[in-house]
Amino acid sequence: MLLVVAPAAAQRSAPSDDPRVGPARGSLVLVGGGLGDERIVERIIALAGGRDAPLVVIPTAGGAPHYDQHWKGQLQFRNAGATDITVLHTYDPKVADTDEFVAPLRRARGVFFGGGRQWRLADAYLNTQTHREIFALLERGGVVSGSSAGASIMGSFLVRGDTETNTLMIGDHIEGFGLLKNVGIDQHLLRRNRHFDLIEVIQAHPELLGIGLDEDTAIVVEGDRFEVIGQSYVAIYDNQRQIPPGGRFFFLAPGDGYDMGSREAWRPVQTERPLERVEKLPWGR
Repeated sequence: MLLVVAPAAAQRSAPSDDPRVGPARGSLVLVGGGLGDERIVERIIALAGGRDAPLVVIPTAGGAPHYDQHWKGQLQFRNAGATDITVLHTYDPKVADTDEFVAPLRRARGVFFGGGRQWRLADAYLNTQTHREIFALLERGGVVSGSSAGASIMGSFLVRGDTETNTLMIGDHIEGFGLLKNVGIDQHLLRRNRHFDLIEVIQAHPELLGIGLDEDTAIVVEGDRFEVIGQSYVAIYDNQRQIPPGGRFFFLAPGDGYDMGSREAWRPVQTERPLERVEKLPWGR
């Protein structure tokens, strides 16, 4: 069941000038893994400024001993027409804190974090110059994107951040990059039967908004609002609002939208009525 509430203006108005959750400028694209839908890759490239826009891809979460400019993870972007791609990688936060290392980020219009284990991204880049340049890229109006671990690292709370196992929801790493504030993000949601897992996180941290992303599915974030794109579903976990009589999460389908600040979802009604009209259902409080 999808719970849908939003003012009609939410379909048309620009992102808030003072977002409470998302970035004030730029865009985020968070993918639940797989990244087999070319439309998601094309959306990232378009938000970066087109096929000739400089992109940085960061494979660090994968954990291989070495990555170079031939990393195969960039091929999906090259196959989609991107022409200016730099692979950027280190496991050493001291290296990540240098001007030389971040030089490609300073000219980039987009960055993509690949999958693997999200704690590796935290160990390498959290609170370094690299981390600050990611925020600076957004301030320039660029796009920050990631798939699987690269999506989870975007939240302020790092879900599945344990170094020993990815089955612990609250592990020995709990701080993410904070591109989305007071948010925890899970991935591979339905493909790996994880749709009940985020309940544990929001029970332990009731102030958090939980967002679960299935494979080949993404949210495109501008300000506090996002749109669902791709092939499957996104789940919302919110202690403040639930489906009566006590449902702990609800699903959003491709085309649906959500405001993370007001915690309201909407779906355009597919009728002959104007698009700005929305189907409304009451929240349980």
